[in-house]
Amino acid sequence: MEQQKPYIPNNKVRIVTAAALFDGHDAAINIMRRIIQSTGVEVIHLGHDRSVEEVVNTAIQEDANAIAITSYQGGHNEYFKYMYDLLQEKGAGQIKIFGGGGGVILPSEIAELQAYGITRIYAPDDGRAMGLQGMINDLVQKSDYAIGDKLTDEVNHLEEKNPKSIARIISSAENFPDVAAKTLEAIQKKNENSTIPVLGITGTGGAGKSSLVDELVRRFLIDFPEKTIGLISVDPSKRKTGGALLGDRIRMNAINNPRVYMRSLATRQSNLALSKYVADAIQVIKAANYDIIILETSGIGQSDTEIMDHSDVSLYVMTPEFGAATQLEKIDMLDFADLVAINKFDKRGSLDALRDVKKQYQRNHNLWDANLDTLPVFGTIASQFNDPGMNTLYKAIMDKVHEKTNSDLKSTFQITREMSEKIFVIPPHRTRYLSEIAESNRKYDVTAVSQEQVAQKLYGIFKTIETVTKKTPELNKAGINDDSVLPSALESEKLGASEDKIFLNLLLNQFDKVKMDLDPYNWEIILTWDEKVNKYKNPVYTFKVRDREIKMATHTESLSHSQIPKIALPKYKAWGDILRWCLQENVPGEFPFTAGLYPFKREGEDPSRMFAGEGGPERTNKRFHYVSAGLPAKRLSTAFDSVTLYGNDPHVRPDIYGKIGNAGVSICCLDDAKKLYSGFDLVHAMTSVSMTINGPAPMLLGFFMNAAIDQQCEFYIKENSLEKEVETKINKIYAAKGVERPHYQGDLPEGNNGLGLMLLGVTGDQVLPLEVYDEIKARTLSQVRGTVQADILKEDQAQNTCIFSTEFALRLMGDVQEYFITKNVRNFYSVSISGYHIAEAGANPITQLAFTLSNGFTYVEYYLSRGMNINDFGPNLSFFFSNGVDPEYAVIGRVARKIWAKAMKNKYGANERAQMLKYHIQTSGRSLHAQEIDFNDIRTTLQALYAIYDNCNSLHTNAYDEAITTPTEESVRRAMAIQLIINKELGLAKNENPIQGAFIIEELTDLVEAAVLQEFDRITERGGVLGAMETMYQRSKIQEESLYYETLKHTGEFPIIGVNTFLSSKGSPTVIPAEVIRATEEEKQYQIDMLNHLHQSNQDLVNAHLNTLQEAAIKNENLFEHLMEATKVCSLGQITSALFEVGGQYRRNM
Repeated sequence: MEQQKPYIPNNKVRIVTAAALFDGHDAAINIMRRIIQSTGVEVIHLGHDRSVEEVVNTAIQEDANAIAITSYQGGHNEYFKYMYDLLQEKGAGQIKIFGGGGGVILPSEIAELQAYGITRIYAPDDGRAMGLQGMINDLVQKSDYAIGDKLTDEVNHLEEKNPKSIARIISSAENFPDVAAKTLEAIQKKNENSTIPVLGITGTGGAGKSSLVDELVRRFLIDFPEKTIGLISVDPSKRKTGGALLGDRIRMNAINNPRVYMRSLATRQSNLALSKYVADAIQVIKAANYDIIILETSGIGQSDTEIMDHSDVSLYVMTPEFGAATQLEKIDMLDFADLVAINKFDKRGSLDALRDVKKQYQRNHNLWDANLDTLPVFGTIASQFNDPGMNTLYKAIMDKVHEKTNSDLKSTFQITREMSEKIFVIPPHRTRYLSEIAESNRKYDVTAVSQEQVAQKLYGIFKTIETVTKKTPELNKAGINDDSVLPSALESEKLGASEDKIFLNLLLNQFDKVKMDLDPYNWEIILTWDEKVNKYKNPVYTFKVRDREIKMATHTESLSHSQIPKIALPKYKAWGDILRWCLQENVPGEFPFTAGLYPFKREGEDPSRMFAGEGGPERTNKRFHYVSAGLPAKRLSTAFDSVTLYGNDPHVRPDIYGKIGNAGVSICCLDDAKKLYSGFDLVHAMTSVSMTINGPAPMLLGFFMNAAIDQQCEFYIKENSLEKEVETKINKIYAAKGVERPHYQGDLPEGNNGLGLMLLGVTGDQVLPLEVYDEIKARTLSQVRGTVQADILKEDQAQNTCIFSTEFALRLMGDVQEYFITKNVRNFYSVSISGYHIAEAGANPITQLAFTLSNGFTYVEYYLSRGMNINDFGPNLSFFFSNGVDPEYAVIGRVARKIWAKAMKNKYGANERAQMLKYHIQTSGRSLHAQEIDFNDIRTTLQALYAIYDNCNSLHTNAYDEAITTPTEESVRRAMAIQLIINKELGLAKNENPIQGAFIIEELTDLVEAAVLQEFDRITERGGVLGAMETMYQRSKIQEESLYYETLKHTGEFPIIGVNTFLSSKGSPTVIPAEVIRATEEEKQYQIDMLNHLHQSNQDLVNAHLNTLQEAAIKNENLFEHLMEATKVCSLGQITSALFEVGGQYRRNM
């Protein structure tokens, strides 16, 4: 394939790039923006989950030529149209809109959007035909037009702070200085007596200037509720291509505010930290009367002081990692800066750095008598929410601004006298935890090999004794029973008996000597081997699970009347072989659990899950009842729409409205959860619910738990015939509220007996005596079963549905787990540690497994550091993997179980229940192709076979049409049929350890296990999982592996049937779905109306709950305890925004 040449633009083109959602879109837009940059474009990248308003405001403030967006299927029509409408409304209709879609945006929709005014929507087939560079060339060429080549009356609109006018004059000054000359002259004149302060911020590349500026802006807006702020941020241009990454906005959350104007400038070849147009830009913003201007330069080395020419007050930002103290003598800015911030103050050696910088500052300014503590050098951790060091720095800056410029910006910000101190998730002395696990596991393996050799020698001696004596020696705890082999008095008379006796004694002594090297536990394994084999030969096997005795048949009968063993054991005789097998493989249900967690699979309960999520709660409830009809176990997997995933409430704003109930179910309050799971008894032993939710997991969990509690209240009401009395109470409550009571929309589906709907709109504690309610609550919590995804680490590494700052999100997870321990919640997993999303973002199987397990051990370390006991929380952790068709996927479960069990037992001393790694598997979404979709079922079948043969605890098989649409009822049935057929019909699956004993499986197991432990060491070198995340190690590795796969797929080196080889006569184009499942207008409208009623009826209570919640966050109390109460009356969006104020919003990464 010939490399396409990049188009060379004639004008300076600026493009805003963003993702409307998350997941693969974030990776995709990152790849796209890199190619756009290298085509010579200045790119303002906003990252994922951006609202239309944010994107439009950015494009106008930045005076961009175009916007390039990747959008999800479902909600995309509204998103693009709203963007077009908003640009028109704000008078910026010249900005072109380009888009591409995950899944498939239908050809009819593409035509409709392009007719509406969207410049171009690229479909997957366009990418295949044009190639990536070809597609980008098309986009850049269409965006290549002059900006600022003429000015009209913009200068007259500056004082009203019209962003379009401000932006256009700056563009004109940059692109056409001659055109702008007169306007700039007028501005210059107007500004002659201007006293607007300019704060200049400069510092080394990567010191965290953007995050620090964001934190300053956030504090300024709180400190001065009426004041406005203008930002100019400069990033370097690439000399080779002329392109630039203007990447400061992505790190900022506070600038999305009407009182803030921001403009990013590229240096455009000046080889300096500033653009030569900075002075003009400052003048323009001064003329617009912003109250303060912040100028941030691109990252510099040691010597650049250019910022001094443009600012009244200057701040130099550095990190503690500047090398030896002598390096400080070379930094010019330490002579000139008014203030110095040592950011990333959580890094090693930061206190020494603070002392050294203060001393250098003292020398440079001849302040020999000054107390070091009074010098304006501050330690800050800008990435940490509400960092005390940042507070001190902000106050010092504002005081300095006031002092030097005599402006009216007198800060009243309250600060405490505390140092910046990192709130460590993992204590610093524990950062080697992954390498310690690797060392401990390798030590176990080395010991196992040496013990195997000892056992093998013993077997050799044993066989020699047997040969010499012609008797089978009798074994006991001490070794060989001498009497069983030494000759009797009669035998001693025989010829040559005395030589034999001497030889025999030598052998027996040697046996005892060698046996000294064998662990008595391992001798026990050898002694009881025959007994173990016979246990599986007997027709019935008895074992205990949590004090319950369970009897299981050990064989099944085939149609040919053969007895098929459920567990097949090796036919080894030699002790070394037996010992190695028991130490590294063993039967299912015994350490190290390589072959499975339980001796046998449960009868009558397949691992299949029923998956649903679309429209309002009623529609998904109907789907759940449909797919679980007639099956004994109800295992409900719930997918939520992206409004819920990001902790938002349904709203009429088009970019939210479009997503309500699309690609997942809309759940925003307790009543939604009650309707969603109505008709399913949530505490029944055969019901388990899994919720695919991350950022807002604690809130959704609160909804779920309260729904389960109220179901049990309903049982109590019926048992005690209190229906009439309760009905009267509820009517009275609603008469007082004066709003309509929520109800289930439409008829109940078949199989739904209405359980959970009696208390819609109220909670059990409003209609039952408190002691009765509390007893029901305690019992429910101890019985309810299921999983909430909640794994925030993999979100930050791969999928991006993070909403809170990472520290706060982890704290919430820890609070949930602590609550589970105190309330005895034993059957519900507080987190599903997920590799699925890591694999979906493009990681290979080894990386998926290594990252997932390392994330799991990070939770272990964090929970231990919070004082929880490993045996209390260990059983509440579960895992979730993706299963592709790569060879390593054949062993992903067994390697995971093995590594986890060895580490939990030997490194952490956990009990057997906590050593068991329970995992759910979903077949790979990445191998669902939008071409020849029928072939997807074949891939899914093979992946399901891998998972079932590897003894997974539960399995979700993807529907074949999921590559192009929300699955239909028909395709979901087909997907479930795949695993039902394997479990019920496939003869070999009647055996429960079919892959044990295969040479290739053993080889792959060793290979993958070693590779995972090696990755643990690589992560340790980067400071553990959280340290590696700071430098984006995981994200970069995942994207690299993703590109590698995509490249091989593109060139055809990696054959994919029906995609790049074995194409149909039509060339296997992308399939257009026959039926597209989207939320209806009625469903969306009902969700909004119901939410409004909820807000009206609980106004007074909501504020009280939210205040309590915020106080609890500040006082470091357990937040989930309070969330259980808040979720009774508050909506999801109300809780999310209240927590943002005390926990901080997630800061996106490039």
